[in-house]
Amino acid sequence: MKIAIEGCMHGDLDNVYATLLHLQQVERTKIDLLICCGDFQAVRNEKDLESLSVPPKYRSMNSFWKYYSGEKVAPFPTIFIGGNHEASNYLWELYYGGWAAPHIYFLGFAGVVKFGSVRIGGLSGIYKSNHYHLGHFERPPYNDRDIKSVYHVREYDVHKLMQIEEPVDIFVSHDWPVGITDHGNWKRLVRDKPYFKEEIQDRTLGSKPAAELLEKLKPPYWFSAHLHCKFAALVQHGDEGPVTKFLALDKCIPGRKFLQIIEVESEPGPYEIQYDEEWLAITRRFNSIFPLTMKRSYFGGKQVDMEDSRQWVRSKLQSRGTKPFEFVRTVPCYNSFETGASGSFSGHNRNPQTEALLEFLELPYVFDDSEVAASSVSRVEDGGGGGVEDADEIQLPEEEDDDDDDVED
Repeated sequence: MKIAIEGCMHGDLDNVYATLLHLQQVERTKIDLLICCGDFQAVRNEKDLESLSVPPKYRSMNSFWKYYSGEKVAPFPTIFIGGNHEASNYLWELYYGGWAAPHIYFLGFAGVVKFGSVRIGGLSGIYKSNHYHLGHFERPPYNDRDIKSVYHVREYDVHKLMQIEEPVDIFVSHDWPVGITDHGNWKRLVRDKPYFKEEIQDRTLGSKPAAELLEKLKPPYWFSAHLHCKFAALVQHGDEGPVTKFLALDKCIPGRKFLQIIEVESEPGPYEIQYDEEWLAITRRFNSIFPLTMKRSYFGGKQVDMEDSRQWVRSKLQSRGTKPFEFVRTVPCYNSFETGASGSFSGHNRNPQTEALLEFLELPYVFDDSEVAASSVSRVEDGGGGGVEDADEIQLPEEEDDDDDDVED
């Protein structure tokens, strides 16, 4: 199986797909799947631009809307995670994952799927310590602060990923695992990006939760983006343990290193994206403690027995099948011949895919539940204690772009 890995998409699907189609023709090969490492920018119409965390002058429709509307069809199955420049209102509709457009699958704020026999996991967003222990409190339409925090990684999503026991073949995160530079040519990286040196020395370049997941999951491949450069590393887990091949890629700009083709072992095709049994069991087991407020949440360190949940999910999948629920459009598509924002609802849309998945897992829909939003603290039954941080004292500074050229090109 040949898989194309792309760094930051920034909504430029047309050029990425054209590049891969040209590569197929020139090298007489077949690409089975495209994986994007964030900043995908699934902008459906001009209203979605209001949820995109970039200065207004950089807000552009780009080309995702063509695939959402059906004007174009993705030439390759595509899986993506979220970064820090996203149409966050749309991704929130698909928190658990789902089709953002036909043949284009969002992995969710955290998620695992199978493509053929290859198991692919991912974590959306970037790490910021001041929001990590909070719940997903942001709701569209976002104010000036929430639009800059909605994409920050939360402990709850990492905690679920830490429950994974079965091997993951490929893992994707937007920002790099902290400390990954120890395992590659960091001196050359600093020559190209000298402003990284202090962060590398202070061990603040990257994500602590991603580093924890790297140590736990030990996948053969880990891909990232965010810092707009190419960087490779080899992580040896223990003296005789497995090795993770890490690769970060650039954004889609001519002359930049934003694509890589890898070949992985898999059963014979044809391949399709499928639900993952273990991940659905984890989702079902932990959904009751989904934190949806600004209050600090607590998660126990003990492993939870998943066998009953696994058996329940296995039985359901045997009856229904593992294919994800069908794509459904939830807002009007962009019309390039008209000016002005589309008249779509500015608040939260219930996505039928999310509703169908929750119904399948026999879970409640809590995203627009006022009683849940008003709750104070979420706890796992065997979780730890500690004081609750006063939400009024939580510092929520205005966030600057992590890379000066993040939105300028």
